[in-house]
Amino acid sequence: MLLAFLLFLIVYVGFTGPVPSKEELQKVKNPVASEVFSNDGRLLGRYYIENRSNVSFGEISPNIINALIATEDSRFYHHRGIDEVALLRVFVKSVLMQDRSSGGGSTLSQQIVKNLYPRKSFGAFSMPINKLRESIVAYRLEKLYTKDEILTLYLNTVPFAENTFGVEVASERFFNKPPSKLDVHEAATLVGMLKANNSYNPRKNPERSLERRNVVIEQMQKHSYVSKAEAEMYKAEPLDLAYNLITYNEGPAPYLMEKIRPIVQAWCEDHLKEDQTIYNLYTDGLKIQTTIDFDMQLAAEKAVNDQMKNLQALFDIHWGKGKPWGNDQSVVTRAMKRSERYRNLKKRGVPEDQIKEIFNTPTSVSLFTWDGNKQEEMTPMDSVQYYLKILNTGFMAMDPNSGELKAYIGGNDFRYFKYDHTLSKRQVGSTFKPIVYLAALEAGIPPDTYFANEKKVYTDYSNWSPSNSHDDYTGFYSMEGALAKSINTIAVDVAMQTGISKVIDLANRMGIESELPEYPSLALGTPSVSLEEMICVYSEIVNGGRKVKPYYLKAIESSTGQVLEEFQNIQSDEQLAQTENCRIITNMLQSVIDGGTGSAIRTKWGIDGDFAGKTGTTQNQADGWFIGMTPKLVAGAWVGGEDQSVHFRTLGAGAGGHTALPIVGQFYSQIYRNSKFQDIRYSRFDQPSGETLAMLDIPPFREVLPLTVKGFFQDLFGRKETKQETDLRIQERENRQQAREEAKQDARSEKKPFWQSMKDAFKKKNK
Repeated sequence: MLLAFLLFLIVYVGFTGPVPSKEELQKVKNPVASEVFSNDGRLLGRYYIENRSNVSFGEISPNIINALIATEDSRFYHHRGIDEVALLRVFVKSVLMQDRSSGGGSTLSQQIVKNLYPRKSFGAFSMPINKLRESIVAYRLEKLYTKDEILTLYLNTVPFAENTFGVEVASERFFNKPPSKLDVHEAATLVGMLKANNSYNPRKNPERSLERRNVVIEQMQKHSYVSKAEAEMYKAEPLDLAYNLITYNEGPAPYLMEKIRPIVQAWCEDHLKEDQTIYNLYTDGLKIQTTIDFDMQLAAEKAVNDQMKNLQALFDIHWGKGKPWGNDQSVVTRAMKRSERYRNLKKRGVPEDQIKEIFNTPTSVSLFTWDGNKQEEMTPMDSVQYYLKILNTGFMAMDPNSGELKAYIGGNDFRYFKYDHTLSKRQVGSTFKPIVYLAALEAGIPPDTYFANEKKVYTDYSNWSPSNSHDDYTGFYSMEGALAKSINTIAVDVAMQTGISKVIDLANRMGIESELPEYPSLALGTPSVSLEEMICVYSEIVNGGRKVKPYYLKAIESSTGQVLEEFQNIQSDEQLAQTENCRIITNMLQSVIDGGTGSAIRTKWGIDGDFAGKTGTTQNQADGWFIGMTPKLVAGAWVGGEDQSVHFRTLGAGAGGHTALPIVGQFYSQIYRNSKFQDIRYSRFDQPSGETLAMLDIPPFREVLPLTVKGFFQDLFGRKETKQETDLRIQERENRQQAREEAKQDARSEKKPFWQSMKDAFKKKNK
């Protein structure tokens, strides 16, 4: 007894290490992950050292509390942190009778202490010293906190499987629901995990987890938390996991997490807490609010996964055993030098010959596939070539009026592809053409002007001559017809007549910061521009020519919900182009969808309502683009290889309409089926004036030199068009617009393709 008392004094006064005082225990705090939320409060991801999140007692299901007490500390409400009865049982059964199945003597309070203040080694005296220390601190805890507070503290600090800490993260990880919604058998599964995290992980070891879960349910029956009938019912339930992995690298929006991280990190370094220390993004449990729409983000993720999986399979079949880069080994060498392995070896000063040897030595590597990662034995050089053949993508959706970012995917998988392809600069192809035509309208070229589809040689530019993808150079196209069919020769002609400097000036005003060469090929989209820049341009066209900047970070709150900073959505009223001209371009881009290169939006994806857009394909099909516009949402995608030598060999397989459009098409198709987004589906573009519509009401293509609409009667009959004749043409245009609206309604009510409804409506009008 004397020795025990002396040992107690040694521990109590701190000779074996400081014992937390009451003051310290009142401030007890663990590193808490900062969380990023969508605009409707759903979790997108976390920044953390330990993947931990705190909840209040009221946010925890009684099923969790009951399962925990029944299994870990049945006398919880009858002791003061130290359970003398349990200790006596341990002494008699475990020590005297050597019965290892008798259970432990630690209370939940003692387990909290063990979690907060890890045990230390004292040789042969480790166990008694650590137990004494935990008992002393547990007793202090019980004097400072209520029983409910202790339960909450325990469930917020206890480690579950897969490096998760706290019941909220565990509940979300394994059942995709908050801890307040857990049923008895789900709560028992989580509590059962506490005995041995990895052994009873329900995802990795379902049979063992199920067995342990049923033991917990039996304990709940034993202590009268459930009846025998209820226990049998819950034991008969399957595990029924709804596994939902949300970490920094995974989850619905990892690329957005990385996009906002430096912004929030900079904010933390510039702001002080009450104790005059700076905020820590990884430990202070900040709540970060964004503009992302959770449902749109999931729709975007599914569209990217589905379409890129299909496209990659086609690409692999397309090339078979061949290599897209052929015999050009420099492509592989460049890719090797970009790899993290190579950079780390160089940083360590490893000579080049040794690096080559390492890259040609087989090892176990983790490979990305659209069916999940797989482990393979191969050389790092083979791994480099494997990844070179992978097609990449970027996707972005934005409200064109407010600039609010609604969905954001920077690549295939953030774990393997850190580079954000919404920000990477690639040749934009024909998605640049609307800027050219808008610049022409701004320069005063009428929208009813016809342009000859001629193959021209531009002698002042090294005899450069643009070609059309269909290799046809006959007839004359209106602006609308040339844009809908993406006629290269006319796009260049329009740029030259407008003045290339004026096109560049407009592009710069609309937010394109990339270098734009003052060369005729600019009209064909040869400059490298980011997807984010192009989404802004198309949003500004929808927004009537007013400036639009992306807005995605709304607020930062403390761990208790106090608003620390609100980020205002400040949009400029700067008018970049005339509203009427932007409406004309939008009208022309609707023709791209109704009968041009983007018609698959209607015919394949069944998108009804007002929709405009543009495809884009660069030389050798290295880049595929599509940007789709509605009055309330602009979304676009880019698809291409890491290196521009990686591409489809044919336009039929590698055009933007075949690579990028399906991603956007599936995205809109999914959200249109959601009642939440019907306001987007049925929104209407602002139309140009009646006079402008009459000017646009001309055939998109003529085989012989057509006459301008304004001069039609004067050229043909030697007189000007009368007001009556003008009114007649305007009325005819309105009739066609009415037919289009009727077709849209018919397509919705009859559930048939929009193009078929259009055909029927125009047939009816013609009669």
